[in-house]
Amino acid sequence: MHHLSFRSILLASFLLITASLAAAVAGGWRGMETVVRAIQEDKQRALALSAAARQLRERSVNLERSARQYEVLGEPALARRFEATLAEALPALALLESAGPALASAGAAWRACADRIAAWLASLAIPGPTDGVREQPMPATAAGRGDGLATADDFRHLGALADRLAAALDHHLGERDLALMDTLERERRAVALQILAALLLAGLLAALAGGWLLRPLGRMEQAIGELGENRLTRPIDIDGPADLRRLGERLDWLRLRLAELEADRGRVLRHVSHELKTPLASLREGVALLEDGVLGPLEPEQREVTAILAHSARTLQARIEQLLRLNASQFDARSLHLQPTALLPLLRKIGEEQRLPARARRVTIGLAGDAPIVHADAGKLHSVFSNLLANAIAFSPTGGHIRIELRRAGENVVIDCRDEGPGIAPDELERIFEPFYQGRRSPPSSARGSGIGLAIVREFIGAHRGRVRALPSELGAHFRIELPHA
Repeated sequence: MHHLSFRSILLASFLLITASLAAAVAGGWRGMETVVRAIQEDKQRALALSAAARQLRERSVNLERSARQYEVLGEPALARRFEATLAEALPALALLESAGPALASAGAAWRACADRIAAWLASLAIPGPTDGVREQPMPATAAGRGDGLATADDFRHLGALADRLAAALDHHLGERDLALMDTLERERRAVALQILAALLLAGLLAALAGGWLLRPLGRMEQAIGELGENRLTRPIDIDGPADLRRLGERLDWLRLRLAELEADRGRVLRHVSHELKTPLASLREGVALLEDGVLGPLEPEQREVTAILAHSARTLQARIEQLLRLNASQFDARSLHLQPTALLPLLRKIGEEQRLPARARRVTIGLAGDAPIVHADAGKLHSVFSNLLANAIAFSPTGGHIRIELRRAGENVVIDCRDEGPGIAPDELERIFEPFYQGRRSPPSSARGSGIGLAIVREFIGAHRGRVRALPSELGAHFRIELPHA
């Protein structure tokens, strides 16, 4: 299947699932059609048998009446009526006898009774006007038979035998209904099993197709996330359909290209920094010699120029060191040494480390709340919280207060840091994390930061799959860090 595309596999999976469900529906339909047809045929036969039983009952009454009238009146027409009625009853009797053994036995008893009555009628000899004997018709069922003559009970039993046939028919139809209900129940179970089997097969096909298709998509999503987070060390190997594998190959090519560009950027930065630091060191040494008067005394104007040169050289060196530090932090963010870390003791330790600069500005630090253990790099989190607290102390007014609060929010741990300084302008809440960017609102002291502390905070928190934000605040700055907890 490796040569098939994503669309081909998706279409084939859909067709297989549809075919399995359609086969189950078709099989159930055929089974139900068979049962419905059997029920219809059985109902039609039941109607025919019921009509035959009713007809036989009516003909039994007519036969008994004709025989009794002939016995009294001796009219040949009555004998012929008896024969005609018996002839009409025989097809209904044959139909009933064909329905089953019980009906055949009851039908044979009725036929024997009718034959005895017919034989008795045939045995009667009534004198006629011409030849001394009135002509008697021969019965249709016992012509030439001499197997016994009718008795008085036969006249009464003929109707009773017809009722017995009707009762046997009712019992037979009841058994047929039960048999049909059993057949319908078996067919219903068979259809239910077919549908269940089809659903299981469809679920299995969907699971197989989903696993085959979604696994490479999930790996691709993970790979794109790693590229976005600048984690370029893990090769991108996508298995699955042909088009997804080709896309994975392009993503891996992009990963390698990004790694090359990142390496080139770091290499250029290191080379430029090195090339700048070497002449800068010579420049600072020369300026220092001038300031020390090694080459002779300087005029006041000359000393002012050398002071400007020395300040510019120190500023340039600081910028170069900041660039190197930022580059090192970006490289360091890619490698995390994760371990269970308790945030509250870590923050207390950082507060103790910042106690002297806070005391110098008479700034108090309040720590409240608690949070569960996080799976993090304790060293990098130490750098994150140290930068935040150092900024808060630097921007706080004399006698100000810094509040740090920890809490759990769903699957994240939230750390809020608030100070009472000048705060951040609303249009700078996002830009404040850019490297070397410094807001318009300066700290109370004349010293300004390097502008890379918050950039390092964002790098390290992003490496932990967390988020750091500057939130609007009426008083001072408000930073919020969200980290996934273990």
